[in-house]
Amino acid sequence: METVNAVENKDIILDVRHLKKYFPIATNFFGKPTRFLKAVDDVSFTVQRGKTIGIVGESGCGKTTMGRCILRLHEITSGDVFFDGINVRELSHEQLRKIRPQMQIIFQDPYSSLSPRLPVGEIIGEAVLAHKLVDQAHYREYVLDVMHACGLQTHYFDRYPHEFSGGQRQRICIARALALKPKLVICDEPVSALDVSIQAQIINLLKDLQRDMGLTYVFISHDLSVVEHISDEIGVMYLGSMVESGDKEKIFANPLHPYTQALFSAVPVPDPNVKMNRIVLKGDIPSPANPPKGCKFHTRCNQCMDICKEVAPKYKEYEPNHFCACHLYNQD
Repeated sequence: METVNAVENKDIILDVRHLKKYFPIATNFFGKPTRFLKAVDDVSFTVQRGKTIGIVGESGCGKTTMGRCILRLHEITSGDVFFDGINVRELSHEQLRKIRPQMQIIFQDPYSSLSPRLPVGEIIGEAVLAHKLVDQAHYREYVLDVMHACGLQTHYFDRYPHEFSGGQRQRICIARALALKPKLVICDEPVSALDVSIQAQIINLLKDLQRDMGLTYVFISHDLSVVEHISDEIGVMYLGSMVESGDKEKIFANPLHPYTQALFSAVPVPDPNVKMNRIVLKGDIPSPANPPKGCKFHTRCNQCMDICKEVAPKYKEYEPNHFCACHLYNQD
């Protein structure tokens, strides 16, 4: 099977094309799936080398599932993921294992993602030995260098995860991912479980490491203030689909989609004299197992039109590198 596909722009390290992930939730008598939960439904975007794309949206919109599909921690239902010119979906398990060090993930929960049975040095260095990045003689020195780069003291090497705070545990998670010298890191809400002061430290650490190591991030979060600080581009997801994406400056200056506008109106402004024009969404997010017909957002949209209830909007580029899927704008 051909695994290498030419990507036109060499600056693009990640190219996601029409990605879908459906989980079967009902089967017939013969065990064939008859109903699906559409966790990720036709998502496309690209990420330039050394840049960060922030993926935002409500809980349950498919952000984490999409990130796991990019790494093939979930098998892809349809669509393609090109990493550095290689179609990840077509790789065999042996081929995938060879490129696995180049694609890493920082999990959301720094408490449950670390083994309580292993000391910190072994947690960080276990995969380094498995992939033969260094030999046994230089193993400890290599791991200590990675720990130092991530702001961890060298005497933490033989300690266990339960001895650390949340912020220190997240640094251990970051060190574990970066020990394999990846090109791409999926950051799955890496600061959501931390308090605000520790969040700032972790975000600044990620930015420093990106500058020093040339890393590319897919930063998944529901905190728009964090995303604004770290991202170069932003993608907004709703019920498994991308509803708007583009340059950070363009989206923050001129959000097109009503859902994006509602998200941005909820961001607190640190000025007591500024009155927020809050857009309150009515109702609950629909089930991805039974999404609404037409535009998925029409059941909660305050600008809903008749066409929104029947026809799904096209995902179009309305200004350079600013895409949106909404009937409020020209769809022809």
